[in-house]
Amino acid sequence: MTWQLGAFAILFVALAGGFGWYERTRPDARIVALVATLAAFAALGRIAFAALPNVKPTSDIVLVSGYALGGAPGFVVGALAGLTSNFFFGQGPWTPWQMAAWAATGMLGAGLAALTGRGIGRWPLAIVCAAAGFAFTAIQDVGDWVTYSDHSLAQLSVYVGKGLGFDAVYAVSCLVFALALGPALARSIERFATRLQVSWQPVAGGAVAFMLAGALIGQPARAASSPTGYLLGAQNRDGGFGSAPGQPSSELFSGWATLGLAAEGVDLLRVARNGRSLIGYIEADAGSTSDPGSLERTILALRAAGEPARRELAALERDIGRDGSVSDQTNLTSFAVLALQAAGVPLPGRMLGWLKRQQDHDGGFNFATAGGSSDVDDTGAALEALSAEGGRVTTRALRFMEAQQNHDGGFPSQPGGESNAQSTAWAVQGMLAVGAGGASLRRALSYLDSLIAPDGHIRYARGSDQTPVWVTAEAMMALARKPLPLATPARRTRTVAAPTPRAGPRRRAPARTHAPPGPSGPARPPPPAQRSSLTLATYAGIAAAVVFAPIGLG
Repeated sequence: MTWQLGAFAILFVALAGGFGWYERTRPDARIVALVATLAAFAALGRIAFAALPNVKPTSDIVLVSGYALGGAPGFVVGALAGLTSNFFFGQGPWTPWQMAAWAATGMLGAGLAALTGRGIGRWPLAIVCAAAGFAFTAIQDVGDWVTYSDHSLAQLSVYVGKGLGFDAVYAVSCLVFALALGPALARSIERFATRLQVSWQPVAGGAVAFMLAGALIGQPARAASSPTGYLLGAQNRDGGFGSAPGQPSSELFSGWATLGLAAEGVDLLRVARNGRSLIGYIEADAGSTSDPGSLERTILALRAAGEPARRELAALERDIGRDGSVSDQTNLTSFAVLALQAAGVPLPGRMLGWLKRQQDHDGGFNFATAGGSSDVDDTGAALEALSAEGGRVTTRALRFMEAQQNHDGGFPSQPGGESNAQSTAWAVQGMLAVGAGGASLRRALSYLDSLIAPDGHIRYARGSDQTPVWVTAEAMMALARKPLPLATPARRTRTVAAPTPRAGPRRRAPARTHAPPGPSGPARPPPPAQRSSLTLATYAGIAAAVVFAPIGLG
């Protein structure tokens, strides 16, 4: 049989699509690992339900992967899931059809994200998953017709007709799995991916508009080359912020941008664009916020603007367990403490006690409970939450954190890793919260200063640049020397004028040369012509694989 030709064609295009995506975006290694993990997860989902004919979550996992990560990663997840799962079920002429159909499912997820702005609800997502599942099985029916029949239209109707019942069962199973797991899986993948990827867009027009608006209103506007000027220039027309200028707004990036601007003394109630205010965006989006982390961040942001957060506080208090923890996680409990303090709400009696008991043997904290691998980010946040307690717990936590400081003055996310701006920012805020200073603090602030780019944004690390709005906002709090919770300003009259920050302490980016590229070279996006050719080659390859896969299968 020559069905292998089709399998090799699709496998080749899967690899080409993966390499094309990698060259186009230069993702963090953890994103590459995430794509590989999702492919394995999709394959395992098929294997785990092997005893139930046509009841599988694989199509849902593939579609949600494309929805959260984009077309090329979704295509790779789908194609590899089909190939790898058949090492369990058996390779055959059906393999290239399954690879092609699941690859197309991943692409469908990316298209759905583009159409909805990743704002689709549970039921619409489930219905699309059901339709994709039915289409997947229908393609397999066509594959069987190509492989095993005389290719007549009569035989095609027989193969498709006989498979309709099985196709319907598979579609229903996709609907059920998507209702149960779809939104949660999408949020989890998006939260991981947004930290590590960014698509750059021009910002000059927005920055110029902001400066002109500030001049017309008569308020002294910051230079666009400062972190504050960069953030204000990155605001979207809906009032919110995305991961980078021009990217879709989300409550995640808008919340952190609010806190960064508040730390620099910007009047948040006057930060607006196109007549839409930042605080208005956060308040409007708060109604869809349900997980504790989002509630905590929203409370901190609203209180930093002097706005009440009664609904969010009530929801957060329901998430606090009898033992004082939030979801039995250190990081969520730390931020719950900070959110309640920002709102002036008394802490539950057991909350601080529970948090102190989660200290690891090395003095640090991890995101979950005691006994895990300590990290700088969660230790810094725990220090902020426990700053009023003092004593041996905070002393040991401070010693752990200071021991992780690298020679460049920055801090890594994990012990022994490379420095980055966000981990350094959390370390600085933890030190400030407990009143620590000295050489360690000065070196950390100097490291953050060294990451300020010419346009004012703060790079993630030397030789690495990603999610600049998020990174800049978190680093601004550290550079302003203001740990959480930020002080709540006096109530002011709300306006929706163009963004006009108050004049605060200016920070000038130091003159410096570009750092030498790391082992893999600087993570710069390729020029537009190269990006276009890579995208065209990837998607043309998909079409070619689907066309060539059936060759010689009779």
